[in-house]
Amino acid sequence: MANPMTMNETMTTNTLIVPAAERQLKNRVSFWTGVGNVFTFAYRTLIKTIRNPETLMDVTIMPIMFTLVFTFLFGGSVSGSIANYLPIIIPGILIQTFVTSCSAVGVQMREDMDKSITNRFKSMPIARIAPLAGALLADILRFIIAGIVIFSMGAIMGYRPEAGILAVAASILFMTLIAWGLSWLFSFVALSVRSTTAASTTGMLIMFPLCFLSNAFVPSEALPTALRFFADHINPVSKAVSAVRQILSSGTVGTDFWLALVSVLVLLVIFVPLTLKVYMRKG
Repeated sequence: MANPMTMNETMTTNTLIVPAAERQLKNRVSFWTGVGNVFTFAYRTLIKTIRNPETLMDVTIMPIMFTLVFTFLFGGSVSGSIANYLPIIIPGILIQTFVTSCSAVGVQMREDMDKSITNRFKSMPIARIAPLAGALLADILRFIIAGIVIFSMGAIMGYRPEAGILAVAASILFMTLIAWGLSWLFSFVALSVRSTTAASTTGMLIMFPLCFLSNAFVPSEALPTALRFFADHINPVSKAVSAVRQILSSGTVGTDFWLALVSVLVLLVIFVPLTLKVYMRKG
């Protein structure tokens, strides 16, 4: 039979509580653990998409509808024929679809916040940026799907980029980078408002002037003076669209390409910390 004195001493030793002042605690995870957390949340977002395929309608069905509507309604009046209008409208539909998809990820984050799912994430020993970065990382797949759908639809209608298939891939990659930067802006806005409905509405209010007050669907020369100035010198979407058109037509990059990239870097520098701050403050 064990000695009761020995058992008590063992229990006391095993349950010894270290004073708080003497504990060596970490308030952050390692870099590679954080990377693993980001991919885990990206996987979570992909699983949600697979189980709810209707969430892909904005990058599959909608681009096809907009391509058909804009091409057959405005092709003749803007460029004289559908064939001449396709090099203008395909990059325009590409940017419109990507910007629309940017607002969707912010709405999903706002929905998680409204359901208090984010409170559970904040209580876990994970990188604080992981839920945000993971969702945005998974959104890259949506952009790639949208690009494939749009250029496939353009090919069916007779559009053949002069620079070839590599230029198409480069255009999708370039626009994915632009859209990923814009996603942080839309996420910040969605997390700053008070409801999912407000997040969706606000995202649309930002998306419409960015897309339609640009050279995405008509040449900027056709716009009134004030709108033309905004489209040519202020709206970064116009720079991105012009860069894509140059890539597809000649396979080269110019000033518009670099200005668009600088705009993305500025967005990331500003809105990544702001979005993370809003995410941590709100529950």
